[in-house]
Amino acid sequence: MPLYGQIPNHSKRMLTCMGRSKSSHQWLKSHFDDEFVKRAQREGYRSRAVYKLEEIQQKDRLLKPGMTLVDLGAAPGGWSQYAAQLLKGNGRIIALDLLPMETLAGVEFLQGDFREDAVYTRLLGMLAGNEVDLVMSDMAPNITGMQAVDQPGSMYLAELAVDFAGRVLRKGGVLLFKAFQGEGFDPLVKVLRAQYREIRIRKPRASRPKSREVYVLAKHCYTSNVS
Repeated sequence: MPLYGQIPNHSKRMLTCMGRSKSSHQWLKSHFDDEFVKRAQREGYRSRAVYKLEEIQQKDRLLKPGMTLVDLGAAPGGWSQYAAQLLKGNGRIIALDLLPMETLAGVEFLQGDFREDAVYTRLLGMLAGNEVDLVMSDMAPNITGMQAVDQPGSMYLAELAVDFAGRVLRKGGVLLFKAFQGEGFDPLVKVLRAQYREIRIRKPRASRPKSREVYVLAKHCYTSNVS
């Protein structure tokens, strides 16, 4: 799996690049039998992850025409694709991922590793000092199956998203990011409660039930640090 971003729903080429182990076959069968994978294929979305954002949008109405948003861990582009449909050409979407992403109308894309200072600086340069209404992050680390490795990696990416949002959001802005419940999760939420008026933890139906994955929604940023 990529460092962050999502596996494309049309990625049947994985059949030739994954090992032929029993576990690989089980994963592939589970993936392609998944109701959200099938739905994304039918409806022309780039990944099943779009339905996580769609459910959150239906509850919380984050995406609105005229807004500026940054999509971290964007590839293959499901969240940006959905956001572009709702913004209808009125607003600005900047997407970033370590992996390449096919062009999307109405979306500016920066490829690079968000953990690197040079990439972070380029992203800030694209904003040119303008405030952001929404930062959303679906970044996740490569999953090894070892919690002692996976949890710190996921929390590090979550903390990067939180730090970035604190630097670019307008007063009243919103942050949505993926996290995995476990060590470091509760202290991070506690930090957010001092920075945002409202914190919600969302577990969309498209998030696999056995996963510790949740989405943290922080609304109404108290201050703006954009200068």
